[in-house]
Amino acid sequence: MIIGVDGNEANTEKRVGVGQYSLALLGFWQKWANGENQFWVYLHGPANKKVLPPPQPYFSYLSFGPQKFWTQFALPAKLYFQKEKPNVFFSPAHYSPRFSPIPTVLTIHDLAFFYYPQEFKTRDLWQLKRWTAYSVKKAQKIIAVSQNSKKDLIRFYRLPEEKISVVYNGYDRERFTPKKNKREIGRIRKKYQTGADYLLYVGTLQPRKNIISLIKAFPFILNQDQRRRKTLKLVVAGKKGWLYENLFSAVRELKLTEKVVFTDFVPDEDLPYLLSGAKLFVLPSLYEGFGLTALEAMACGAPVLVSKNSSLPEVVGEAGLYLENPEDLQEISQKVGQILDNRDLAASLAKKGLEQAQKFSWEKCARQTLDLIQKTSS
Repeated sequence: MIIGVDGNEANTEKRVGVGQYSLALLGFWQKWANGENQFWVYLHGPANKKVLPPPQPYFSYLSFGPQKFWTQFALPAKLYFQKEKPNVFFSPAHYSPRFSPIPTVLTIHDLAFFYYPQEFKTRDLWQLKRWTAYSVKKAQKIIAVSQNSKKDLIRFYRLPEEKISVVYNGYDRERFTPKKNKREIGRIRKKYQTGADYLLYVGTLQPRKNIISLIKAFPFILNQDQRRRKTLKLVVAGKKGWLYENLFSAVRELKLTEKVVFTDFVPDEDLPYLLSGAKLFVLPSLYEGFGLTALEAMACGAPVLVSKNSSLPEVVGEAGLYLENPEDLQEISQKVGQILDNRDLAASLAKKGLEQAQKFSWEKCARQTLDLIQKTSS
């Protein structure tokens, strides 16, 4: 069978979330491609050879434009007029080709735009709502990355439960492991100016990640301990998303410019060392479709503190400490202090995190996704 895949999310060097997911699936499918399963990866621009797995006889790239409204016009036109067509088409992120004659499998990662519409530009919000609604109704099968995302799909789109399958994300097991090389960890600390003691947030800078509460709670965390005031830093790692300006304003107003480090996007080769060197990973998010960075932190042996909402309890399980109210500054400072002041607790969380992380893998995700695609075409 021939499987068509929208590969655009993977075709970039600075990948987050959906891009990591897409590239991981393509990496395994390229290895598994054969006469039984052939993959055609559709792109609106040239394939980035530095990023994408190389083509082979049963795994190929098809690049064409125009880029504007590509999934709405260029892609369906290509699928419609091709002499030989895929048996099924897989879209890894929300939008499936409009008016396509090919059965479609679609992955939905989160429905944050229903909960926090004010955080999106008017045009983007309109597009997300309209195009996602069309895509989920048209798709033969929908993949949700968590039970929480599945519940949201049923709630907001009134979809039948049997149309949605949950396939959890994975992580790069070769890259994300506890790093013990002190010289390399020291190099990363120097590169990002983190110091030896730091709390770490990793993720896109956007309002629903609730980084603002972590920044506002940081003075309380520092004031808990005299030594902490001298040495502890807060490292915020991730590329700028949208409506992030208040983070920098808050740091200036609270006089924390020497204590809070913004790294911008951290490349894949540096991130495991940054995670391994952290005293604590904190994700005070208001909503997560999955929570990949928390999984990667656990895999690197960092104790984790996350919000007790959305999908995060599914990912972290009993391996982390939870924030009941992630906007409560006192609770954040108290929970952070609880872990920093108790080495046995921190060690226990780190050990449980390593065990919890082993439940997830990209290979398992790729295999389960492929199985669903194959069943859809039959």
